[in-house]
Amino acid sequence: MSTNYLESNHLILVGKITSDKKFSHEIYGEKFYTFDVSVKRLSESEDIIPITISERLFTNNELKVGTKVVVEGQFRSYNSYENGKNRLVLTVFAKDIKFEQGAEEIEPSKDLISNEVILDGFICKKPIYRKTPFGREIADILLAVNRAYNKSDYIPCIAWGRNARFCENIEVGTEVKIIGRVQSRKYEKKHEDGSIEERVAYEVSIGSMEIIEKNDNPQESKIDEKAEAM
Repeated sequence: MSTNYLESNHLILVGKITSDKKFSHEIYGEKFYTFDVSVKRLSESEDIIPITISERLFTNNELKVGTKVVVEGQFRSYNSYENGKNRLVLTVFAKDIKFEQGAEEIEPSKDLISNEVILDGFICKKPIYRKTPFGREIADILLAVNRAYNKSDYIPCIAWGRNARFCENIEVGTEVKIIGRVQSRKYEKKHEDGSIEERVAYEVSIGSMEIIEKNDNPQESKIDEKAEAM
């Protein structure tokens, strides 16, 4: 049975380019570049999301800072070895991109969601349930999403409120479908020598999720609107 990997990992972002493109890597003569896109939240704050794109999807003059883009693709991960340590790096892998005047071609309405990702994968680590100092309930989830050629993407996700309580007892290996948004979050990394480095983490903030049962009778849990807007 063939698997449609695009359906198990599909993302759309609408935002503005905030950085110049940088060369990333080359595979079989095809060059890939990275750049950042700023995407507004409902709260008017912004997420800065890294994009990886093939040279075949743009011309030299299109990736300009300040240009509005609509990016469709997948949220992917890869391992980066830095200073002898393994680090999980996340990026949006672009499969299609529209620039300003071309953006209307794929916009179904003026209410187009500017940041949405749909993932169908498996819980690969026991969810961590906790409460913030302000009493908010949070659960951290690591989702393995299958990709072609026997590869998988490992996507950190975060659930809130009722969804967090729902996730607390989900067993490792459970298949779930998640709809949410990609968010960026700054944090401080303290090194052994006492120095502090500011880093940016990327994760999926869960809006709704369901357990995929073999008998096609999914259990569903949805997040409240207030949490989703944050």
